[in-house]
Amino acid sequence: MKNLFLWYPKCSTCQNAKKWLERNQIKFQERHIVEEPLSKEELEKWIKQSGLEIKKFFNTSGLKYKELNLKEKLPNMSDTQKIELLSTNGMLIKRPLFINDKVVLVGFKEKQWEENI
Repeated sequence: MKNLFLWYPKCSTCQNAKKWLERNQIKFQERHIVEEPLSKEELEKWIKQSGLEIKKFFNTSGLKYKELNLKEKLPNMSDTQKIELLSTNGMLIKRPLFINDKVVLVGFKEKQWEENI
C-alpha cells in the first residue's frame, strides 16, 4: 500500500498535516474522509494495525460526536457497533489519518509523524 492521507480539507489540523507531508517531500494519495467514508473492512484492518483502542478513532471534539451524545453511548457499545457507526459518517473519525504498510497515525502530532513516517 502506498501512503494514504485521509483528511477533511476544511480542517486546519488536516491542512497543517498536508503541508508537513509536502514540505518533507512525502508522496501520498489523498482521500476526502467525508466524500469517501471509510468502510467497515478498512476500519477493522486499520484499527487492528494501529494497535489503538477504537475510541481513539473517534473525533471527540466534533459536533456530530456531541450531537449523538457518544460520550455516554460508546462505553455501552460493542466494537462491531462502534466500527459500524464510524463507517457511517467521516465527520465522526478523528483526522487526519496517515496510513501505509508500516503505520497508522491518527490525528496530527508533528513529532509523532517525524518519528514514524
